[in-house]
Amino acid sequence: MNEWLAHIHWGEVGEACLDTLNMLGAALGCTVLLGLPLGVLLYLTGQRQLLESPRLYRLLSVVANVLRSMPFIILLIVLIPVTTLVTGTSLGVRGAIPPLVVGCTPFFARLVESALREVDRGLVEAAQSMGASTAQIIVHTLLPEARTGLIAAVTVTAIVLVDYTAMAGVVGGGGLGDLAIRFGYQRFQTDVMVVTVLLLILLVQALQMSGDRLVRHFTRR
Repeated sequence: MNEWLAHIHWGEVGEACLDTLNMLGAALGCTVLLGLPLGVLLYLTGQRQLLESPRLYRLLSVVANVLRSMPFIILLIVLIPVTTLVTGTSLGVRGAIPPLVVGCTPFFARLVESALREVDRGLVEAAQSMGASTAQIIVHTLLPEARTGLIAAVTVTAIVLVDYTAMAGVVGGGGLGDLAIRFGYQRFQTDVMVVTVLLLILLVQALQMSGDRLVRHFTRR
């Protein structure tokens, strides 16, 4: 085993891990900031909701569905000109973040919409009867009541982003996926491939366990 692992450059593995974590953190933060309002808007403009607007809902749904249905590897390539314009490069960590955000924001928004639909409608009607504004209902009723569902949505989105960061390595996005492709696949270094896969599995397990723990904690409260 020691001889098998001796050919691995652990410095490069460590740098790839940091790149993956940087991509995950930046992309997840931007996805939540953009996807949460979009998900709330999808919910509010839906049928029999506070701001019911069939036309706006259909428009938002079509945009979300188109972006969700597009394979991420194709999205990476299609967005290269936009990524270069925004970040100045289409390579490395910076070049991978815009496609990650575009690919995951509609996915997260749909999860937010589903979580909000689970909130008891009676609570919303009670808040309305007390004269609460739409903004107050969102902040003080909908989001707190959907808290566990939103945490689960963030957890699922983070795991999807880990998968996407690995695919970003195909176009030089950096991180563990890039390391696996450059060394594990192109140079036929099976040991590097195995190590990167194990690290990605550990990262996904850590995210899932952390999300489950938070859900249990807030459910008990």
